[in-house]
Amino acid sequence: MANKLKVGVLGATGMVGQRFVALLAEHPWFEVTAVAASPSSAGKSYADAVNGRWTLSTPVPSAVANQVVGNASEVSRIAEQCDFVVCAVDMDKAATAKLEEDYARAETPVVSNNSAHRWTPDVPMMIPEINPEHSAIIEAQRKRLGTKRGFIAVKPNCSIQSYVPAIHPLKSFGPTQIAVCTYQAISGAGKTFETWPEMVDNVIPYIKGEEEKSEQEPLKIWGKLEGGKIVNATAPTITAQCIRVPVSDGHMAAVFVAFERKPTKDQILAAWKEYAGKPQHKKLPNAPTPFLHYFDDDTRPQTRLDRDAGHGQAVSIGRLRPDAVFDWRFVALSHNTVRGAAGGAVLTAEFLKADGYLVAK
Repeated sequence: MANKLKVGVLGATGMVGQRFVALLAEHPWFEVTAVAASPSSAGKSYADAVNGRWTLSTPVPSAVANQVVGNASEVSRIAEQCDFVVCAVDMDKAATAKLEEDYARAETPVVSNNSAHRWTPDVPMMIPEINPEHSAIIEAQRKRLGTKRGFIAVKPNCSIQSYVPAIHPLKSFGPTQIAVCTYQAISGAGKTFETWPEMVDNVIPYIKGEEEKSEQEPLKIWGKLEGGKIVNATAPTITAQCIRVPVSDGHMAAVFVAFERKPTKDQILAAWKEYAGKPQHKKLPNAPTPFLHYFDDDTRPQTRLDRDAGHGQAVSIGRLRPDAVFDWRFVALSHNTVRGAAGGAVLTAEFLKADGYLVAK
């Protein structure tokens, strides 16, 4: 316990915040020492604050249940209890951006699930298996903020977490165009079937802002560090449609890809099978092995059967076949509240600790 980094969870009572609490409760490297949320929850025990709206199948972790919820906006009070914070607050974008920067300036690093700083040029937006080198931009960010240890790192949108990991090992073949249609679970909207009965037996062909994120965020992830900022990649061109489907957890993507140098099926399958990133090489606690899993069975992956692969951190792929318009097509699946949200942020925090950016105060 004494050697664990102390972590605070901002927005701890919401769906993603609950997932953070569950993932961190018995973490080998981190210890939850503060839970914080809106003023309406502040002052209650965590168990009381989430009573009646705990969304996970596992119970509220006993190590956190009796902690008193703090007010996330009381930055100095929360910051003094933590070595770093993870963030899943439900606030407007401007307020979230200010809050996260306030914590960073209070010398308390922020690893965020929120979108507020995804396009800040010196904030790394990380899938640790794909762009771990982007952590180096933190030094430029610290200079801008005037901090010695404080910084902000973010994880990307949940909609890209299935197809970008599948494309990345194929980058040497020069992907030029990607068309993707995502079929996204209701937990991505912070909902359950109990709280959103309109989704039962229904499909909604629109998720506000999601298609723009799906098309643009991969270009930052595949970008390069230059002059103290991340310069976006200019290719591939990506077009996306994002659809809400009546599934509790798990985002599926139907992906179509054209390449400069068309790979063979065997080359693609070998690239997926062999791919491992720094989290796997460093054996980080939440790093899935394998990162990518391919199914020969044409009926897989399926959300209910396969979303929990690698404890929800792995990406499942299937149905690789030639395409009449593009070169290849396939489907891919990721767990949207684990890899796509809290779990991806926890893995990022593990990588940043291993990389020397998260240390005890």
